[in-house]
Amino acid sequence: MSKRFNDTVNIRNRQATFQFEILDKYVAGLVLTGTEIKSIREGKANLTDGYCYFKNGELYVKGMSISPYAEGTYYNHDPLRERKLLMKRSELRKLEGKLEKGLTLVPLRLFINERGYAKLEIALARGKKMYDKRQTIKEREARRELNRIKW
Repeated sequence: MSKRFNDTVNIRNRQATFQFEILDKYVAGLVLTGTEIKSIREGKANLTDGYCYFKNGELYVKGMSISPYAEGTYYNHDPLRERKLLMKRSELRKLEGKLEKGLTLVPLRLFINERGYAKLEIALARGKKMYDKRQTIKEREARRELNRIKW
């Protein structure tokens, strides 16, 4: 087997924790095509601009980019298509009830579990104000300074 595919895929949305205050986390499965899962196994996905929304009682992720598979022919997928998320109906109802004004669902991490299925970790989040972002930057710089002093 070629080493083109990674054994462990862990694609993160690093901007999410800076832009949003994370309130609650959930894990959902994804409905993917064959070329999409191959691109994910190569690590070619981007979660930065993604967000989740409800449509007819079902949860979808939009703005998540999965690059076209290099070996794919005319069967290749659209990189920015919206993808359905798979969760239990009870979890979906509970999550839809928690969504209120000012809250959103953002993708945090895309990974492949031990059974080989692609999973998306999503978070119920509230957008940070500018002063909250400044505070986050100050805390991060203070942590870096402490680490420099320790060594």
